[in-house]
Amino acid sequence: MIRRQFLELSAAAGVISQMGRRIGSHDSSLTFVLVPGTWHGGWVWKEVKQVLQAKGHTVYTPTPTGVGERSHLLTEDVDLYTHIQDIMNVIHYEELDQVVLVGHSFSGLTITGVADRLRNKIKHIIFFDALVPREGTMKAWPNPGAPNYEAYEARRARFVDGYKMDMFAEYPIDMLLSDEYPEQRARLKKLITYHPFKQWSTELVLENGGYQGLPKTYIKCAGQKYKPSSDWMPGPAKDNPDWNWIELDIPRNGMMTHPDIVAEHFLKTVQTHE
Repeated sequence: MIRRQFLELSAAAGVISQMGRRIGSHDSSLTFVLVPGTWHGGWVWKEVKQVLQAKGHTVYTPTPTGVGERSHLLTEDVDLYTHIQDIMNVIHYEELDQVVLVGHSFSGLTITGVADRLRNKIKHIIFFDALVPREGTMKAWPNPGAPNYEAYEARRARFVDGYKMDMFAEYPIDMLLSDEYPEQRARLKKLITYHPFKQWSTELVLENGGYQGLPKTYIKCAGQKYKPSSDWMPGPAKDNPDWNWIELDIPRNGMMTHPDIVAEHFLKTVQTHE
């Protein structure tokens, strides 16, 4: 009888201990939603996801409509709000809370729209060499009369079927990675897809202030050699005490070449600005 009680108590203690470990792990873990930039799918975050998951964090890498493995859904009606809804649906249907929301390149528009509509779900928002929307810059495509408008409009003649943006018709792959990274460049050439024009040309209208009032970080990929991002991309994030500013010596697609460094700074910036 005594032995049985001892075994029962030991088993109970083991369950409590395991629960304590799980609770402790849960309390310290983070939930990431990583959004790809133009022409990319969720695949671009694969290595960063693996690093973060190995450290005990939960990571989602959704692919917006019309690109990556969802390229078969591309139509001329896919726009910025389609992509915003894509990410909102992941947060809603996966029942996520306290999300670290990350966007690359022009998905800065997308994540700003998501944060605007799901403010109570966002723990921290990170613009990874991404466009920061602000007054006068609420879309990626310039308005008529802007200095670069005519040049942009001339590009439309090269769109496939009038709405499919083809990266390789516009830019060399050096825009993303230099020839120092032959394996990753080969992967880009294999996986990059067309991108919906209206994700760039649809103006973002905010209802709740966007990223304003949220903990926020800008990570500049300062190691980009060919046409590095100009100060137009971060806009108000630079030299602003309301923002956490980080510069990393990595290329524009540094998530592919330096996933450990990228993951480390995602974690560090969130944990030090809670």
